[in-house]
Amino acid sequence: MFAVSVPPTAAGIYQEVPTGSTSSDLETRLGKGYDALKNDRYEEAVGQFRAALQADSTLALRARFPLAVALFELRKYDEARQELETVRSAVGDHPNVLYYLGRADLEERNFADAVKYLQSAVADPPFPDTAYYLGYAYAKQDKLALAEKWLKKAADATPRDSRVPYQLGLLYRKQGRASEADKAMALSSELRRNDDSDSKIRLQCAQKLEQGSRSDAYAVCNQLYDPDNSDKLTELGTLYGQHGDVQAALKPLQRAAELSPQSPQVQYNLSYAYYQLGRFEEARAPLARIIKKWPDLFQLNALYGAVLFQLGDDVNAYQALHKAKQLNPDDTATLELLFAATLRLSAKSHDARNYAESLRYLGEAARLRPNDAGPHRLMAEIYTEMARPDQAAAEKATADRLSSSQN
Repeated sequence: MFAVSVPPTAAGIYQEVPTGSTSSDLETRLGKGYDALKNDRYEEAVGQFRAALQADSTLALRARFPLAVALFELRKYDEARQELETVRSAVGDHPNVLYYLGRADLEERNFADAVKYLQSAVADPPFPDTAYYLGYAYAKQDKLALAEKWLKKAADATPRDSRVPYQLGLLYRKQGRASEADKAMALSSELRRNDDSDSKIRLQCAQKLEQGSRSDAYAVCNQLYDPDNSDKLTELGTLYGQHGDVQAALKPLQRAAELSPQSPQVQYNLSYAYYQLGRFEEARAPLARIIKKWPDLFQLNALYGAVLFQLGDDVNAYQALHKAKQLNPDDTATLELLFAATLRLSAKSHDARNYAESLRYLGEAARLRPNDAGPHRLMAEIYTEMARPDQAAAEKATADRLSSSQN
């Protein structure tokens, strides 16, 4: 579960979304849509989000916005723009929506409109490369002073993006600033070489970790530790986690989480590391915060439920796991943990002599594992305590039938 790639496209947009309950089928559609989107299966994502919108056309941010993102990635810019404008009508000039409207216009070389949208988005930039695209749009209009202004801001925001000095180099050449152009182009080349070098180090790191010599591996892998680069820190933590060294993964993941507090992927990775180390209270905090903005990501709900279950917070664990099951009904680990949480709640209700609630939980447990005799035996015991012999006998008969079929 390390380094689950959730789409960065909707980060920060959910704070405006009420998270009221919807049908199980709708939640499943949303969960499958996000899973497809994060794994670059854009056609599948389009189908899932459109199906969700057929069930509830008011889901502007939960379904229509990610639908627009998937259409954008498929280079269906007219369709993406139509969906974005519909979202805009519902929620106003949200920076995420303006960003993608500007990106769509850039792709179609409509630079004036691209500037208009990106200029509005950059006031509260939804993504680090917002300033880059604004500077690029100005450059394409030959508005070189404004292009330089925003490309320099982009250089501050994303100092390791080789595209930025490359565009500055082109701009300086147009202005006859040969020396500055050469420096910018040299920097762009250096950044590309660094990317190649990092790729080689990642490969060597993985090889050393597989060979089992931790001291040798650390000497190589820690070359990737960059305290100011969340992506590199996440990659390093992921490498350690994938090779079973969760303790070593913790330091880079902690720093990545500090640098990217709004990233669900980064916060998930840190929480999962804490979970693997048995530090459940520390795992809870980042999940509790980030899941409010990303209520439809299966991985977040599943891990949050697992953490709460370990902490004995059975009611909230049940709710998170139930949501995870709605988003991905086929995940067996989630089903098993939800089954265990349901039995715990049934037992607590029974101890409190709330027999009706205990029976309700046991009924759900029986539906989760229809071939398990256990819930039916417990229901038979409760019906006996309630002096309802007919129901007790029926549940006992069901339990006996299921037990015999397993033998």
